[in-house]
Amino acid sequence: MGDLQWYKIEEEIPEDDFIRQVVVAGKKLCLLRNEGKIYLLQNTCPHAGGILSGGWCSNGMIICPIHRYGYSLENGRGAEGQGDYVNIYPVREESDGLYAGFRRSLFSRFFGNNSN
Repeated sequence: MGDLQWYKIEEEIPEDDFIRQVVVAGKKLCLLRNEGKIYLLQNTCPHAGGILSGGWCSNGMIICPIHRYGYSLENGRGAEGQGDYVNIYPVREESDGLYAGFRRSLFSRFFGNNSN
């Protein structure tokens, strides 16, 4: 996980289960707590572009509000027969708040740290 760039999620995190859209590093994402665990995933359903933060959780899946497609909160895989997936982003809780991890692009790895 050394190849991740961590960004603070500037959002108040409720104690109870919730689903909401957040913007982290310029990306609109879906942040949620389900059964006590926090998840961060892409906010657009790959099926028809529904907004996942407008959906709900059921049996460990986020359910899209448009066509009720479901995606695993653990690995992003679509329900059986869907053949699609959503991106899941790592989160970590620090003493000063919640952070989201994004893979560094090849470009930023090679060119982002030059000081010339």
